[in-house]
Amino acid sequence: MASEKLFIGRKIRMLREASKATQAQFAERLGVSPSYLNQIENNQRSVSAAVLVALAEKFDLNISDLVMGESDRLLSAVREVLKDPLFADYDAGVQELKLITQNAPGFAHALIRAHQAYRQNSEQLVRLDESLGRGAVSVDPTPYEEVRDFFHFVDNYIDDIDVYAEELAEKLQLQGGETYNTLCEFLRKEYDVRVVRSESGSAIVRRFDARAKTLTISSYVPATTLTFQVALQIAQLHAESRVQTVLKNAGFRTPEAREICQIGLHNYFAAALILPYRQFHRAAQDLRHDLELLATRFGASLEQIAHRLSTLQRPQLKGVPVFFAKIDRAGNITKRHSATKLQFARFGGACPLWNIHEAFESPERIIRQLAQTPDGVRYLSVACRIEKSGVGFNMPRPRYAIALGCELSYAKNFVYADTMDHSSKASFAPIGVSCRVCERSDCIQRAVPPLKRKINIDHNARGVLPYSIFD
Repeated sequence: MASEKLFIGRKIRMLREASKATQAQFAERLGVSPSYLNQIENNQRSVSAAVLVALAEKFDLNISDLVMGESDRLLSAVREVLKDPLFADYDAGVQELKLITQNAPGFAHALIRAHQAYRQNSEQLVRLDESLGRGAVSVDPTPYEEVRDFFHFVDNYIDDIDVYAEELAEKLQLQGGETYNTLCEFLRKEYDVRVVRSESGSAIVRRFDARAKTLTISSYVPATTLTFQVALQIAQLHAESRVQTVLKNAGFRTPEAREICQIGLHNYFAAALILPYRQFHRAAQDLRHDLELLATRFGASLEQIAHRLSTLQRPQLKGVPVFFAKIDRAGNITKRHSATKLQFARFGGACPLWNIHEAFESPERIIRQLAQTPDGVRYLSVACRIEKSGVGFNMPRPRYAIALGCELSYAKNFVYADTMDHSSKASFAPIGVSCRVCERSDCIQRAVPPLKRKINIDHNARGVLPYSIFD
């Protein structure tokens, strides 16, 4: 099969303009003619392998940064939108969508927002009585969805906050593990804030009294949560100006979205402080992404480790591109990010064949899985159940499952790939994004038919499903 042509004219034009070079000067550095460069920048010609290599060598770029990134995630989101029956008469090809997402990303984002508004409006009109709901239906994305999309399209990495947290970690000489006392001492010296422990059996984990300059943390939370909450307080006091700058540039529509994102950015700084980027990046490589060893090394929880691995997107020092997700027992995805080709459904739950669901049945161990999506891409996925600590017998204990994985070409970087048979097709579970967009016609776990596919019902025969799907 011929390789897919690559059109990245907008990226190359932005790189040339950033270097303040004319097309003739830039073409000379790449070893091509000015007319060829002009055609590349206007997406009239695809980029050759030789040009990619020249870009990498002359400008110290990672080739993957050119061929992947936001446009891939944007492409996946637009393709899912176009699966809606609303666009049944429009069958866009991959190259056409790439031209849109790479050269007109603002238009692509607008299309996603418009579809999101349409979907919310339609759902609410179904639920509400026509006489009551027609004039009061909101079509804007929810604040939570707006914040989720913000982190998604910045690749789950905030450079200014990440670097600032790492600088503080270096100043405090944090080496992972025993960091609690050091962080408490920093709060006391720099902000005159004391950390005290509460003996109350309530569900309150932390409470900060700005007037009394006291941070009270429950005595019953695990050590990993204790350290994180102190780091979170440091984020609120030490990094607030950086956080406000990010919020201002994000341009959220509602105060609620801004508040939610502010919490997310404080959490981001706290994680980056106790898991400093370069130190954590090196340990992840050395320990081959062994979640349990990394958790022990840095005194963090498995969820904190897995989530931090999904943020290793610093230019020139990127980690292995991974996907990360967290779900509850009902299958709702509460956290999600992917730097791989695997993109999670924006609406609905996760594929029931994915091993993240199996983790609920095996709480004491990490579950491994080799999986393949309908587009033929293969993945390594590891999942485990996590339990939020309660306070005593009568307090609820929320249970979740997390999954972390990579494309199979990176599996050698994970200890979990050892002893697994990568050569057998039978070793790979056929998973999808979600039933509504999955094209598999023979899935025994299908909940609803795929959009834009016709079904056939035979009243005289039935298989696993009460219908068959036309190819």
